[in-house]
Amino acid sequence: MNAPLDHSASSSPADRLAVLRAHLKAAAVDGFLVPRGDEYQGEFVAPYAERLAWLTDFTGSAGLAAVLSDQAALFVDGRYTLQVRDQADNALYNFKNIPEDPLGKWLSDSLKAGQKLGYDPHLHTPDQVKRYREACEKVGAEVVALPANPVDAVWIDQPERPRAPIKVHPTSLAGQSHQSKREQIAEGLRKDDHDALLVTALDSLCWLFNVRGADVEHTPLVLASAVLFADGRASLFVDQDKVTDEVAAHLGDGVSVEPVDGLGAAVDALDDSIKKIAVDKATVSQWAVDRLEAAGLTVTAIEDPCSLPKACKNDVEVNGIRAAHVRDGAALTQFLAWLDQEAPSGTLTEMSTAEELERFRRRDNMLQGLSFPTISGAGGNGAIVHYRATPETDAAITGDILFLVDSGGQYLDGTTDVTRTIAIGTPTQEQRRRFTQVLKGHIALATARFPEGTAGGQLDGFARSALWAGGVDYDHGTGHGVGAYLGVHEGPQRISKASLGPPLKEGMVVSNEPGYYKTDEFGIRIENLVVVRQGEAPDGAEKPLFEFETLTMAPIDLRLVDAVLLTESEKTWLNSYHHQVRETLAPLLGDDAGPWLSEATRAI
Repeated sequence: MNAPLDHSASSSPADRLAVLRAHLKAAAVDGFLVPRGDEYQGEFVAPYAERLAWLTDFTGSAGLAAVLSDQAALFVDGRYTLQVRDQADNALYNFKNIPEDPLGKWLSDSLKAGQKLGYDPHLHTPDQVKRYREACEKVGAEVVALPANPVDAVWIDQPERPRAPIKVHPTSLAGQSHQSKREQIAEGLRKDDHDALLVTALDSLCWLFNVRGADVEHTPLVLASAVLFADGRASLFVDQDKVTDEVAAHLGDGVSVEPVDGLGAAVDALDDSIKKIAVDKATVSQWAVDRLEAAGLTVTAIEDPCSLPKACKNDVEVNGIRAAHVRDGAALTQFLAWLDQEAPSGTLTEMSTAEELERFRRRDNMLQGLSFPTISGAGGNGAIVHYRATPETDAAITGDILFLVDSGGQYLDGTTDVTRTIAIGTPTQEQRRRFTQVLKGHIALATARFPEGTAGGQLDGFARSALWAGGVDYDHGTGHGVGAYLGVHEGPQRISKASLGPPLKEGMVVSNEPGYYKTDEFGIRIENLVVVRQGEAPDGAEKPLFEFETLTMAPIDLRLVDAVLLTESEKTWLNSYHHQVRETLAPLLGDDAGPWLSEATRAI
């Protein structure tokens, strides 16, 4: 018998792929799907669930590897087409760009009649599994759920599941008690004739119970699920060691705490009055649906009923988010002043600069961590939309380049996300023109006024219009929702040309982030967070009007603005924004950053 192949984290991607294939052969399946995700379908996952990164070295926040005995493919979206080339081995994987190269077509083209494609039912939704089956049935192949994940079987130094304690998110910050939230959602269940709801989206669960955790990086989530009953009672399935006495008292008698893997036993023990259960079609796993149906329940897949009320922030949450942005803006401004002073030395790198920005943020005792890994991209690295500097790619910030920094913080009272593009040295006229086109789009969206019922997708063209006029575009959405000390990417709201999304409603926080990227040369993005608020209706208005209030407070680099390309109204917006930034932040800044801010926000 041959010696076992080393498949630890230090082994090569080729070794890891080989040992996985050997395990699949022993399990009598011809292929396996490895998504970047966990059983809760979240964006950020705990280290134990980073199976795709372990296997392929690709660390993006979305992707899937399809492994067959004789070939493999790695599927990513437009955010990661450059990153995947840098991190993964194209000798092992064919790189596929979704949606141009869909997984279903690759499966139909690659599988043969009689072959079996395995998957872990905990890691895929029923809709996903349906698409896999349809693709496989075209060629007579079969999709089979495996009882255990083969990656877990061969990943010998796989991290343990996190054990961070749950923390109470007080009503003073949440603005609404969890009892009130549970009754609000339960009322909807009764109205729609559902006896219960399975809550699987982690941000919805934390919102519903007014709790936060530290089980994944960058988002204060608790790895758990819950069943909410139509009478407002609930069962929370979580590692019970995480539940402190304070949390138990907070949850109260209306919430029972059950083992994290206790859902099956709990639904088996339900009385006959519980017949119909709703599930979130976006995050429920195939395993959960199968288990609920095995218990005799009628399962209905719906839109997560927590999603919309979570997105529409109440006054307490909006006020907290405003306050977080002021403090965050002061930290970012201090960093930008420091960067202007230090960049000419030629000693800065992407990683050291990101670390310095984090140090400025950590002076705030309400900071709980970063809201995502800082994107610190110099020159051509700035053109990689979700770039993350590593020791191998850590570029110097020197010469005449553009430097793009996209960063944010998780504060007890709010979540921030802001991008600034900074001129290091002397920018070219092309860079100034493209930056100004991006700025024009940013201003167009920031000043948009729109009637009730308008979806985010209907506003996407505002941000792209100046770029389109110049014959260019960007390959990502214009805006994503942001939570209240929760996910930096939150649904259901969005601003994207890919889909309309739901109507924008008062209290929704969304990003405004048009960009331009010239591969291997430079990237430009200007991102502020905005909140939807009701605007003043003009005479004769027949519908309520909404507008955006800009939350982010940080200067926009005037060295990159070609004022000739701006209209008078655009200049007015920029000057007004900079005046607000200066007046808001100046009292929080020291002797160095204060004068720098005055110059950086001068009127044009």
